[in-house]
This record gives sequence, structure tokens and C-alpha cells, in this order.
Amino acid sequence: MWERVLAALQGQADDEGEIDWRLHHVDGSIVRAHQHAAGSKKGLSCLKQEEAKPTEDQEALGVSWGGFSTKIHLRAEGRGKPMAIIVTAGESHEQSAFQALMETAAIKRTGRGRPRIRPGRVVGDKGYSSKKIRTYLRRRGIRAVIARQKNERQVAHFDKEAYRERNMVERTINRLKQFRRVATRYEKRAVNYRAMLTIAAIVLWV
Repeated sequence: MWERVLAALQGQADDEGEIDWRLHHVDGSIVRAHQHAAGSKKGLSCLKQEEAKPTEDQEALGVSWGGFSTKIHLRAEGRGKPMAIIVTAGESHEQSAFQALMETAAIKRTGRGRPRIRPGRVVGDKGYSSKKIRTYLRRRGIRAVIARQKNERQVAHFDKEAYRERNMVERTINRLKQFRRVATRYEKRAVNYRAMLTIAAIVLWV
């Protein structure tokens, strides 16, 4: 239900031209899981909008540098509003959820035409720099504004101005974490924690 509400708000915003499709931002952030989050029965959990996809830990719980944790993967539009959210185990790498993140939250149009989902460009930090991701974006006509690792071949035409706008997604994550049930995960099931994230995202859209 909450995902339908969020999709309706995003659709209304798109109709009014309030979604910036020119530049989207991606990032991941670890949240501490409370000890009460442990102990759920094993089973498939809804990890992303509209489709359940399991990870190595189906309840999106794991152990990272921050201890018992969950990782939030977020795609935000150019103005910083949340477009898509996925949760995985805390130790999961950002790249593991990138494709699902880009294929989530298609915006249905009121008139004719396919649902809109592809931005013009995607901004990400070095954690998203890989041949696989760059190839994925290129095949879909999306320009990558992703910083390269030191051991990668550097390019002269990197858009530094667009990359500086990456703070948009970081600020969105900070706003989501202002909600106590997001900043610390208390829910045993991933689907319930995702619901909390979705409610927080709805508040940011309203």
C-alpha cells in the first residue's frame, strides 16, 4: 500500500514537471540493526518495490564494520527526492544492488507512452566504478558521471560540475535517517523495514 502511495506521488510530480530526469544520483549507506531485529524465520522478503528479490541474506541483515547492520541503496532524482530504495545486508557492496536500483520505480504516465525510468545521467562515487556498470549504462543510453578508481584509466572529459552535485543524495539519506525507525532498524523482516523507508520517502515527497 505504501509503495502505491509513493508511486502515485511520484507520478503526480512527474506530470507537473517536478522530477529532474537529467541527472540522478545513487549512493548506499549502512544503518545499525538493533538486536531485536535478529531471529526472524527464514523466508523470501520484499527487498525492492514491486518485486521480491533475495540477496545472500534474505532478511537484509549482515555484519559490516558497523556491526550488525543493513545497507540502504538509494536513487534520487536531480532535486534530491527519493526515487527508488533497496535494502541488502550491511556488508553488501554498492554495485550488487545497482542494476535493480536503476530498474525500480518506473513512473507511469497519465497519457500514452511507456513508463519513464531512465535518467539522462547517473552520478555515483568510486564505489560504483566498474566496467560492468559503465557497460550497463551505455547500453541504455545513460551517461555515467562516476569517479574512477586510482588504478583505472582516467578520462579528460569527466563532468566535475555534475559530480559535485552528488551531495544531493547524501543529504537525502541524512533526511531519511532523521526518522528513528530508519536510522536504527528494529524490524525483523526486511519487508517491514522497507515499509518504514517508504513511509519516510513519502513524507519527503509530500
